[in-house]
Amino acid sequence: MKFKKSLFITFEGGEGSGKSTHADLLKTYLEEDKGLKVLLLREPGGTETGEKLRKILLEGENNISPLTELLLFLASRKELVTKIIEPALKENKIVICDRFMDSTVAYQGYGRGINIELVSKLNNLVVGKQAFPNMTFILDTDKHLGFKSKGEDRIEVADNSFHKRVRKGYLEIAYKEPARVKVINVDDKIAEIQKKIRAMVDVYLKKN
Repeated sequence: MKFKKSLFITFEGGEGSGKSTHADLLKTYLEEDKGLKVLLLREPGGTETGEKLRKILLEGENNISPLTELLLFLASRKELVTKIIEPALKENKIVICDRFMDSTVAYQGYGRGINIELVSKLNNLVVGKQAFPNMTFILDTDKHLGFKSKGEDRIEVADNSFHKRVRKGYLEIAYKEPARVKVINVDDKIAEIQKKIRAMVDVYLKKN
């Protein structure tokens, strides 16, 4: 299959919603079934600097101020955009990222209470027009609020009220940008969820 345009897909959602699983499954589908070149990334991370910032953000002390947290996420993102995402898109590769700019609005804006307009302006400054997502899937459920993984990073262990605000933020993002952002309920089986995601991506590929 020939696809002559770049495509940037992001996966968003709360803790335990299956972002990594579905990002990986979509990558396999596009490579093996469609014969496309796909780059799979995660945030924070993806660069040498980004991975160091990831460790600070997820494994660091819980008393990091919300503004410091925001700026560290943005710093990691800028490195990823400049060094990895923009070059890949210029080569017409498909880029899939597990979390991106909408996470910052949901977590640091709605979750931490930082001014949403400020977060959005900083996001736009860091991302720019060249690395703005074409498609975003928000994997949504209210069953995993307060989810605790075995790793228990400092954001996952925040209280339920924080995760409720994050979910509200994601749903408001989707409401404001229905053309780009699609909400996928993840209470179904993984295969059925992935089928819906692939169908939407297929429609995009056919149109472009």
